[in-house]
Amino acid sequence: MKTAVSPDILCIGSVLWDVVGRSETTMTIGSDVPGRIRRIPGGVAMNIAMTLQKFGLTPALLSAVGQDAAGDDLIDQAHKMGLITKYIYRSETLPTDVYMAIEDANGLIAAIADAHSLEAVGDQILWPLEDGTLGSTKVPYQGIIALDGNLTEAQLRKIAEHPGFSKADLRVAPASPGKAKRLRTLLGHPNTTLYVNREEAGLLCNTSFTSATDAAAGLCASGAQRVLVTDGAGVAADGTKTRVLTNQPPDVTATRITGAGDTFLAAHIASEIQGRDANAALVHALAAAAAYVAGDEPHV
Repeated sequence: MKTAVSPDILCIGSVLWDVVGRSETTMTIGSDVPGRIRRIPGGVAMNIAMTLQKFGLTPALLSAVGQDAAGDDLIDQAHKMGLITKYIYRSETLPTDVYMAIEDANGLIAAIADAHSLEAVGDQILWPLEDGTLGSTKVPYQGIIALDGNLTEAQLRKIAEHPGFSKADLRVAPASPGKAKRLRTLLGHPNTTLYVNREEAGLLCNTSFTSATDAAAGLCASGAQRVLVTDGAGVAADGTKTRVLTNQPPDVTATRITGAGDTFLAAHIASEIQGRDANAALVHALAAAAAYVAGDEPHV
């Protein structure tokens, strides 16, 4: 009999199809240019899980995926990559979510995230952490949870207040600048690390920052326990209430942008699980994200 595999980490949030169009030229409004269009498994939780698996970890996904052909195909792809999908809520009536992005030589032009199914199912994606399958109020889950901001404010508030999440090591990403403010409810949650870019940090603090260093200090002053702030090709920062570490990412030529932040988060988590200290983990995560942007596979 095959022994059931236990997850090393839970990834909660969006699991969907990414449809990404990229052109090597510079685009403006109304541009009609040649390029490449790819349809690949995506969503913040999925991107994080796929990268964690490359680092030798076994992630489990908690999300919502439709019982449509797109959902069946997505679950099949996840299985082939070694991801645990048995905790995913499969809706009979809602379609599988989709993210569509346009990128040019300078980066992301525009994107639309159709994550309505994830939002519509509400707390149902969290049941395995409440019914005793993975945890409960009496016996909270004590491992690492990678959490993305595609969840609704109500879902995130429940996580912030629910005893079943009180012992978890929460690693949180906002999913996009437009959803960054949803994370305010988690600012004071114990054992929580926020992964944001400089713009998202400013939205959380109702201000603007000139550097990742200032952003990290500002977020910690606003109640965050720990933050990782990136700034594209600029200096990145790892901040707590008592210190801020900084490092410069490698200089690379970008061939893709969508998913870079998720790769950074996953590589940073994997680095700390593997025993690297805070500075080494930051260096390794920046190198992995740079390799991803350059079109290479991140290295362990």
